[in-house]
Amino acid sequence: MLENLHFPEGFIWGASTAAHQIEGNNVNNNWWAREHAVATDIKEPSGDACDSYHRYKEDISLLADSGLTMYRFSVEWARIEPEEGYFSRAELLHYRRIVEFCWEQGVEPMITLHHFTVPNWFAAQGGWRNPNAPNLFSRYVGFLQPLLDGVTWICTINEPNMVAMTQGGETGEDMVASSLPEPNVDIAHTISEAHHKARALLKQDPAKKVGWSVAAQAFHAMPGCENETQDYAYWRETFFFEQAVDDDWIGVQAYLRTFIGKHGPLPVPDDVEKTKNGWEYFPPALGIGVKTAWKLTGGKPVFVTENGIATDNDSRRIDYTYGALASLLQEMEGGVTVLGYLHWSLLDNYEWGSFSPTFGLVAVDRTTFERLPKPSLAWLGKAARTGVVTATERLGPDL
Repeated sequence: MLENLHFPEGFIWGASTAAHQIEGNNVNNNWWAREHAVATDIKEPSGDACDSYHRYKEDISLLADSGLTMYRFSVEWARIEPEEGYFSRAELLHYRRIVEFCWEQGVEPMITLHHFTVPNWFAAQGGWRNPNAPNLFSRYVGFLQPLLDGVTWICTINEPNMVAMTQGGETGEDMVASSLPEPNVDIAHTISEAHHKARALLKQDPAKKVGWSVAAQAFHAMPGCENETQDYAYWRETFFFEQAVDDDWIGVQAYLRTFIGKHGPLPVPDDVEKTKNGWEYFPPALGIGVKTAWKLTGGKPVFVTENGIATDNDSRRIDYTYGALASLLQEMEGGVTVLGYLHWSLLDNYEWGSFSPTFGLVAVDRTTFERLPKPSLAWLGKAARTGVVTATERLGPDL
């Protein structure tokens, strides 16, 4: 019999999005270029996405009305600096209006400054392979200061460990992001330097709470493969947690676990339940990721900045989230400081090549852009209002 989960007073509840995945028509970044390249490997382009560039008030209102109190969204660098050295004050004011509407609705904004996409001009210079990239990023962050006035929570870079697994662009046909078979150590160091420079700039205001978010992958060693797992994890996760030891908080984004054998990761077994994007249905990944982050950062406060499931069955979304939160609460009761939980995602959005993996608490009609709240939004909002995660009847994957 499942029990209700009781979270402490002051725990923060919210949901997350990312600019390219919801705004629509981000035509000046490297992902748009990849989507529209000749012989692209992308299933479908982002296009209008969720049209949240124009409909952000509706989105934030849905979040606020449910009871959630934090909205994590990202700023699109390619809108702010569409050409090198040219900064758009109109776009800066657009994002400032989002911040101010959050406050009007009683919602605390958390702003991510970089969520995967980069301007085409930046990609053409080598992207994160360019040794000058930290200075270019720092210049961009400096221009954002009026936007960030009064904003407490700032995430500099989303999943830098995943960025280190992409090329990021150089010149010509290499301008678009592409997956790498191994993490690029140079990118890892460069993007860490960019984070540290941005943090130093932002912390000129001591009231700001600055961190970054790492994709925690719940690595499991097969018998006798402990050393291989430790080595495999270092440049894919460990290094990036270590870079956060001087931050105000560390973000954890957890969805799945990965088994490591003598020759690397093993495929997901055929006989386990899988999400729409082929990941194993494994809610305890969140607790594992949070514990790993806490340990590797020397006890840095943790913020769950993403956690969720790609499914068309909202009952399974609630069940998955309940299991994830149960594993999170267990770690909190064991001494880990966790500041809050932000669900991925507020909306069914563009998941880097396809609209098919539906992670949202709110569905979006692909023709009219009508927002259709799911029961999971009300369920999570109730947890935010009461501090109690209500246990529901545990439903199987076919229900």
